[in-house]
Amino acid sequence: MIEKKDLFASKSKNWDMSSRRVQGAKKIANGIIKNITLDKNMHIMDFGAGTGLLSYFLSNSVGKITAIDISPSMLTILKKKSHLFNCDINILKLDLIKENSPTLFFDGVVSSMTFHHVKDILNLLKKIYNILPNDGFIAIADLYKENGTFHNDNNGVFHFGFDIKELKKNIRKVGFSKIQFETINTISKPNGDFPVFLMIATK
Repeated sequence: MIEKKDLFASKSKNWDMSSRRVQGAKKIANGIIKNITLDKNMHIMDFGAGTGLLSYFLSNSVGKITAIDISPSMLTILKKKSHLFNCDINILKLDLIKENSPTLFFDGVVSSMTFHHVKDILNLLKKIYNILPNDGFIAIADLYKENGTFHNDNNGVFHFGFDIKELKKNIRKVGFSKIQFETINTISKPNGDFPVFLMIATK
C-alpha cells in the first residue's frame, strides 16, 4: 500500500509560530467553552488536530482528548509538546473517512479548519454521529463560502468554504439538532478578509 503524501510536511515545523493561528484557535476554544458545558469527566476528539492548538486551549476543561490527524509531521510536533496539556492526551494517526474503528466513542467532537479538506462531508458527519452518545456534541469551525483564494495552493482542498444553509441541511439529515452558528473569527490576508464560523450541534 502506498502511503498518502503528507501535504502538511513542509508546514508543520513552523505551524505554531503564526500568532494568527494561535489566536484563532483560542477564539474557537473560547466559543466552544462558552456554548457547551464541558467537564473533567469528558473525553473528546479533536478531528484534524494538527499540532494541537485547539486541543491545548480546551485541555483545561475536559479530562481527555484524542487528537487525530492524517499528517504524521503535524502529529510529531504535537507529541513533542503534549506534556504541556492540562488533560490526558491520546495522539492517533487515523483517516476517519476511510477507516472504521468500533472502539472510538467520545462525548464530543471538535474540529478547526479541517472540514474543507474532506471531500464527502455527509459521510464524515454520519461517522461522527455514530461515535457520540445521546446528547453528545459536535463543534466545527471553518470558513464561510469563499472564492478559492484563501489557500495559496488548493491541493487537498475540496471546499472553498461552506454555504451555511447547505451545511445545516446535511447536519439535520444525519440526525443532529439544536444547531447554532456564530462568526467566531476573521482571518485577514493580503488578498482579503475570510470570516470563520463556529457551528455547534447536539445528537
